[in-house]
This record gives sequence, structure tokens and C-alpha cells, in this order.
Amino acid sequence: AQLAESGGGLVQPGGSLTLSCTGSGFPFSNYYITWLRQAEGKDLEWIATIYSDSRTTFYADSVKGRFTIYRDNAKNTAYLQMNRLTTEDTALYVCANPSSGYCRAGTCSWDGYNYKGEGTQVTVST
Repeated sequence: AQLAESGGGLVQPGGSLTLSCTGSGFPFSNYYITWLRQAEGKDLEWIATIYSDSRTTFYADSVKGRFTIYRDNAKNTAYLQMNRLTTEDTALYVCANPSSGYCRAGTCSWDGYNYKGEGTQVTVST
């Protein structure tokens, strides 16, 4: 079982990028999917989660209004559409299936994962 990210790259400030997270070897549609990111020298940061119902979503304040998480369970794939990117968004983006933690009051706190991908690098630069 695994998750694999794709879609990263180099983009100019103000630009857009859509990341994909494809699962295999497990019932993808039954699980929450979350996106995390880690900038160089910084801790892993939670940025978005989508429930298995494909409707319930949560976003970190740092990306709210700019990023959109969605999923296509028929394709075993979740996506992260990123708009109005800034240099602060430069990081390794990782998707994961959380196994412990919670979401409430508009935010999530995860402390365990069943599966986590290797990540895809997003660099925002001129």
C-alpha cells in the first residue's frame, strides 16, 4: 500500500499549481487524505484535509482561500490546487492518510499516519 505525489515544480510568485496524490493497495475511498508540507529547516506543517465523503474539508490559515483540496475516489486520487503562490509556499508537499488525531473548529491536528508519500517539491521563485 502506498501514496504517491506528483505535479510539483518551479512556479513564479502569483502562479498556480495542482498536485496529485494517488493511492494504491488500500481502499482509498474509505480514508481521509491530508496534505502536509515541509520547508527547508522547518517542521512538518499540516495544510489541508479532506474526508472520505469528498465534501468535508479543512485548511490551515496559511493557505485558506488560496488552496483547494478535492478528491476523485474513482481514480483513487486526491488533489491540491494551489493559487496565488508565494515564496513562503516553497516546500516539499506530502500527502498522507492520517490514523490518529482530529479535526474540529475548522482545523486539524494529526499525530499519526497509516501511509505517507515521499513528497513532491514545489518551488516558488522568480
